[in-house]
Amino acid sequence: MVEEVRSIRRQVLPNGLKIITEQMSHIRSASIGIWLQTGSRDEDPEWNGISHFIEHMVFKGTKHRTAEEIARQVDSIGGNMDAFTAKECICFNVKVLDEHVPTAVDILSDLVLNPVFDAGDIARERGVIIEEIKMDEDNPDYLVHEIFTQNFWKDHPLGKPILGTKETVKRFERQPVFDAYTHRFAPENIIVSAAGNLDHNKFVDLVIRHLESMKPMNNGFHSSTPNIVSRIILRNKKALEQVQLCLGVPAHPIAHEKRHAGYILNTLLGGGMSSRLFQNIRERQGLAYSIYSDLNPYRDTGCLAVYAGTSLASAAKVVQSVVGEFRKLKTDAVSEDELRRAKDQLKGSLMLSLESSTARMSNLARQEMYFERYYDLDELIQKIEAVTANDLITLANEFFRTEAVALTALGNLNGLKITRDQLAC
Repeated sequence: MVEEVRSIRRQVLPNGLKIITEQMSHIRSASIGIWLQTGSRDEDPEWNGISHFIEHMVFKGTKHRTAEEIARQVDSIGGNMDAFTAKECICFNVKVLDEHVPTAVDILSDLVLNPVFDAGDIARERGVIIEEIKMDEDNPDYLVHEIFTQNFWKDHPLGKPILGTKETVKRFERQPVFDAYTHRFAPENIIVSAAGNLDHNKFVDLVIRHLESMKPMNNGFHSSTPNIVSRIILRNKKALEQVQLCLGVPAHPIAHEKRHAGYILNTLLGGGMSSRLFQNIRERQGLAYSIYSDLNPYRDTGCLAVYAGTSLASAAKVVQSVVGEFRKLKTDAVSEDELRRAKDQLKGSLMLSLESSTARMSNLARQEMYFERYYDLDELIQKIEAVTANDLITLANEFFRTEAVALTALGNLNGLKITRDQLAC
């Protein structure tokens, strides 16, 4: 299989802002993202959630457009506009037909440069976000992950919820919101990435026209590396029908040289319907409807976590079965067939994930953020293919240590006890 050579170009403006484009001339769309290299992990505890709050507020109106005008203009060019806040970044993005790129850059840069942060809008939005927090707390799968994360990275901003809490959000007034915005939106903190049917030089000219006026400033983000606390947390919530379980271990940071072995280990363990956890716990034992594992890597740390929802009667058995799978990965070499399947699954999902202009645009920004270079598919596939059964045993022994396993159980626990001995792997 010959992979097309990606036509990626990069430019840094005098004020420190980075522009990266990838031309995809076989499609008619273009996706543009303005990425801030700072997220909820860079917040002080009393302002937890303020990054996400700012992300909402910029859509409420700028010096040149009301909230309704922003929505109308995007709709009138058939565009699709979105934004999200993560632990380590905030992104504002829009996907449009190629002919509408100038309008899209105009609207996006207006949001980023000229938000008004009206006091009335701020008061209303506090209410909206408190409802969003309540909605998430009513979702048991979300809640067990949140409790797990807060305890895993205890007393560190990385462990705090991206949305903040009802208590912190109530404090958001115009001045602190404006201060946090001013501090975050610095040009050397910003990546503008675009992918699709666009011309690099013309795109750079557009960005320069709108964003070169941003003044360089030093904001010195990058919170300290968190300590990991592997505790057993049993949280009672009587209203829940199921016991929600989350078991996790420390894993590698995002740019670690063994990351490809980590992806394969996660795929084998709980990534999809042929994974060991799904086949054993759902198909063979019938103990859970939903069970999967997830790899969450960050700049300087990471976590491999398993989630399952089960009955109170089966909870201890599910924990035992998950830990049993950890143990097997440490001692038994993965068969050729299973390794081949996991590699092909991973390669397939990678290729499919790069089909759209939006995915390419995100991929460019993330590679710039974490690697400062671009990996094409061929290089990624070589790295995946190079992982051996032996590499997986080594990695499993590094990850799955009895004292490193953290567990959170949430539900009507009715006297459920889980001890460290039950997590022995």
